[in-house]
Amino acid sequence: MNIDEKCINTIRCLAIDAVEKANSGHPGTPMALAPAAYVLWMEHLRYNPANPKWFNRDRFILSNGHASMLQYAILHLTGYKITLDDIKNFRQWGSNTPGHPEYGLTPGVEITTGPLGQGLMNAVGMAIAEAHLAAVYNTKEQKIIDHNTYVFCSDGDFMEGASHEAASIAGHFGLGKLIVLYDDNHITIEGNTSLTYSDDVAKRFESYHWHVQNLGDKGNDIKAISDAFENAKNETTKPSLIILRTHIGYGSPNKQDKPEAHGSPLGAEEIKLVKKFYGRPEDKFFWVPDDVKEHMKVTIEKGRALEEKWNKEFEEYKKSNPELAKQLNDSIKQVLPEGWDKEILVYNQAGGQKATREISSDVINAVAKNIPWLMGGSADLEPSTKTLIKSSGYFEKGKYENRNMGWGIREHLMCAASSGMSAHGGIRPYASTFFIFTDYARPAIRLACIMKLPVIYVMTHDSIGLGEDGTTHQPIEHLASLRAIPNMLVIRPSDANETAYAWRAAMQNTKGPTMLVLSRQKLPIIDRNKYASSEGLMKGAYILSPEQSKIPDVILIATGSEVQIALEAGQELQKEKIDARVVSMPSWELFRMQEQEYRNKVLPPEVKNRIAIEAAFPQGWCEWVGDSGKVIGIPKFGTSAPYQEIYQHYGITVKDIVSISIKMVRK
Repeated sequence: MNIDEKCINTIRCLAIDAVEKANSGHPGTPMALAPAAYVLWMEHLRYNPANPKWFNRDRFILSNGHASMLQYAILHLTGYKITLDDIKNFRQWGSNTPGHPEYGLTPGVEITTGPLGQGLMNAVGMAIAEAHLAAVYNTKEQKIIDHNTYVFCSDGDFMEGASHEAASIAGHFGLGKLIVLYDDNHITIEGNTSLTYSDDVAKRFESYHWHVQNLGDKGNDIKAISDAFENAKNETTKPSLIILRTHIGYGSPNKQDKPEAHGSPLGAEEIKLVKKFYGRPEDKFFWVPDDVKEHMKVTIEKGRALEEKWNKEFEEYKKSNPELAKQLNDSIKQVLPEGWDKEILVYNQAGGQKATREISSDVINAVAKNIPWLMGGSADLEPSTKTLIKSSGYFEKGKYENRNMGWGIREHLMCAASSGMSAHGGIRPYASTFFIFTDYARPAIRLACIMKLPVIYVMTHDSIGLGEDGTTHQPIEHLASLRAIPNMLVIRPSDANETAYAWRAAMQNTKGPTMLVLSRQKLPIIDRNKYASSEGLMKGAYILSPEQSKIPDVILIATGSEVQIALEAGQELQKEKIDARVVSMPSWELFRMQEQEYRNKVLPPEVKNRIAIEAAFPQGWCEWVGDSGKVIGIPKFGTSAPYQEIYQHYGITVKDIVSISIKMVRK
């Protein structure tokens, strides 16, 4: 047995043993893909195990994340800080080797994968980021940004509709540094893929304008695989797909090419037979032969040399391009420069009513002047979401330096690729569509929250206020459901100046995604000479209009367009001798972050008469109004009509608020 075979079989056996010890996992795919992983890490992938975050490294995405032990085994053997004990603790509490790869937990893991298709979409975002940064920062003399994004995909990835969105836009943009290996093993959980799947994958990807190589049944032919990677690297005008027929559970006499090898341990007796086939001792577990260690540790010195060479090149680059070098460093660190928000306007009533989506457009362009790494766009809705950076064109093939992303009607891809752009580094991405269409992107948004990626979602048409488009386009349950996702910061501003501060909060939030929920309809600009400063938004909730006495009779709490209704109701209540406090509460999450003393100041515990007003499903508001409070919301779907009429029919009016307040106070 030659050293290559020994290394490949070591990868396989580490995966088999880890899954068996955990009594949980997927051994079959690591057994099949070990040769491809070995060739990629040893011959093609540019990385430094001692510094997994070296910026000009190649990125690797395991989109078929159930095969995580393949990645953990290869990372361990090539010198990353993953010990043999970590491998033994696969899928255990507190380990850095979880069931699916997780961003920020395991060195060498670039993105969280598991839900199929997500990794491929993330990789498209990473390839976009590389293309953009290369276009902005490279010069004729110095290619300071120059790396590939590699992806391993499965049948399941390609069955998911997400893969069509990803492949379509990658081919359209000509992302030549995106290289995908398709593990064509013909097996899913229910059986052979012939049950549900007969795509001609080569023709499909050729129609997407990809460079396609079909290696056929050469899953163990490391020279053929290596040559295919080399060919893919040499094709710079198209993304590349390598189709590789493999055999799941390779070497297992009873489970090869069967679904039993996909999602459960092989079992002790079968493992003995497999190890015998591999020429390994049957009674040795988690065994890494010395010659394998010696052979594969060359990657450590190789990686150090690669980064050292790049660092020297970057030092020369800084001398000849000091401004670009500083900008690149700043973009990688994502530190907001002093005065980054100085161009943001302050709005007054003289300007008339403004939709908060319009103000968001102003802010995007004001911020873009001082943050050159702000980049984003919409799912074919820019004329409505108003997210264009006016000083730039659209990112297109041959125009990668531009900052506006036209995603087409691909909400899922837009949000997943934005996560990839964020995880890649050097870019602060934003993604925009109608609020209702977060439904199309929910899996990607959830994963961004898991990874705590600071993607900014600019979601417009926030409520029944969009009017005539009707039930299908009016978000009702969306605020409640998005507030329920951990690490998500949801902000629904009430007017122009709150919107300006909402963008400030979003830009300063580095601990997870921010969702700005903006109106289609025009809203009054609140008179800040009469009412509290909009800077209160930064604390999530603030007293917009205080009571006249020491203690309010009732507290009216509202978000977004309903804040104006609450203000008017508060004025009417004064005529009824009811002293109302009006609280603007644009962000529950920001408010929760405040000290209890401040929260008690805004919502005094002794005041039980509280009414929340929001044109959305009422769920969750009991946290703020308590058992004695009331919620004026919408527990049913919307309807098609002018928005003023919908508000009236659904009981979100000054009259309704006043009536409920009177009953509450005078009971």
